Amino acid sequence: MDWLLISLIAIAVFITGISKGGFSGAFGIIAVPLISLQTSPTTAAAIMLPILCIMDIFTVQKFWKKWNTEQLIKCIPAAIAGVVVGGLTASWFSVDWLKIMVGIIAVGFTLNSWPRKNKTAQSAPLHALAGKLWCALGGFTSFIAHAGGPPMSVYLLRANLDKTQYVATAAVIFTAINYVKLIPYGLLGQLNSTNILLSLCFIPVAFIGVQLGAWLHYKLPTTLFFKYMYCFLFLTGIKLIWDGVSALN
Repeated sequence: MDWLLISLIAIAVFITGISKGGFSGAFGIIAVPLISLQTSPTTAAAIMLPILCIMDIFTVQKFWKKWNTEQLIKCIPAAIAGVVVGGLTASWFSVDWLKIMVGIIAVGFTLNSWPRKNKTAQSAPLHALAGKLWCALGGFTSFIAHAGGPPMSVYLLRANLDKTQYVATAAVIFTAINYVKLIPYGLLGQLNSTNILLSLCFIPVAFIGVQLGAWLHYKLPTTLFFKYMYCFLFLTGIKLIWDGVSALN
């Protein structure tokens, strides 16, 4: 048994659980790169997907009926369409260049928004078509590069939701995305019984992480929460750019 791999998965699941439970997955982006220290990125992604689906259930239950239904109606169909497009065109795109592109979007959006919105997330909502495009891009990049958070945050941070609505709405959207992703991942042979069983062994770790994340969520003042969200989005963008550039070199 590879105890180093198991330790890395446990750390990744715990951090992702905290992220999903309290911060809409803002720093869960580190999970696949962390596990990839001991295995291939493809295997790391396959291991994480089933446990992400379980975490989504825990998170939705924790924030039950606190989501914004109007935003779900707008976001979920577009996000699923993005996943479908990603599944059909996965071999057409360079994951590394896509990471760089998404990273630049995240950093640019944060730098443009932070000076005006350092107290709350309130701003003019995006046009309906722009919102659908961002959500579709979130579904697409979630499938291709496991980086759906930044594009989705670009939209949701402009939707004028309170912090709990923000996390609850994001949780339901990514539940839809991750469960739909199971189909193309399975068809592409990225899921097998070994990876699934290994993933499911970490359900207790996922549960504890989500509970801790939700506790932290309710402890943070709204102003501080959105400051953290912009910081997480910025750092995620930097990490995606770094990962993409490093892989190209």
